[in-house]
Amino acid sequence: MFELKYHTPFEWTEKVLADFDTFLQDHASAEKKASGMAVSMISHYPDRTSLVRAMADLAIEELIHFKEVIKIIEARGSMLGDDEKDTYVKSLRKLFRHGQQEFFMDRLLIGGVIEARGYERFSLVSQALPEGPEKEFYAQIAASEKTHKNLFIELAYEYFDKADVDIRLDELLIAEGEICSKLPFRAALH
Repeated sequence: MFELKYHTPFEWTEKVLADFDTFLQDHASAEKKASGMAVSMISHYPDRTSLVRAMADLAIEELIHFKEVIKIIEARGSMLGDDEKDTYVKSLRKLFRHGQQEFFMDRLLIGGVIEARGYERFSLVSQALPEGPEKEFYAQIAASEKTHKNLFIELAYEYFDKADVDIRLDELLIAEGEICSKLPFRAALH
C-alpha cells in the first residue's frame, strides 16, 4: 500500500543479533505498548464502529505477541525487564497536528507508519536469524506487522478523504525517514 522513505541498513541487524536478549526485552515492551495503544484508540473513539472492532482485534493480537516474546525471553534464561523510553515514538508524537480531526488522522497514519517500520525490521531479523523457532516466529511477526500497517491506512481512508490521507501520509513518511536516519543503531526495534 505504501513504502517507507528510509530503509534500515544491515548494520542495524548486526547490532540486534549481537545483543539479542536486549532486543527481545525491547520487542516485548513494544508489543505491550502496541496493545495499550489499540485499547486507547477504542477509549478515545468509541463511536467509530470499524475502528473499535479493528482495535479490539489488534489489542488482543499484540498482547498474544507480547506473551510469545515473554516465552522466548524465559526460554533463554532471562526474565522481563523494565520498559525503556522509545525516542523514535516520542519523536513521531511531535508530528501530531492540533485539531480533533487532524489529530485523529495523524494518529491513524502514524500508527500505520510505526507498523510499517516494525514490518521492515522484523523481516530483517527473521532473515538474519539461523533456522529454528525464533526465525519462524519473527517471520510470522513480520507478516502480522505488514497487515497492521495496511489496517491503519484503510481506517484512515474510511474516515477521511483519500487524497488528503495520501498527502499527509507522504509528509509523515518523509519526517519518519529523517527521524530514523538520525537514530543510532542499537539492539532495539527503533
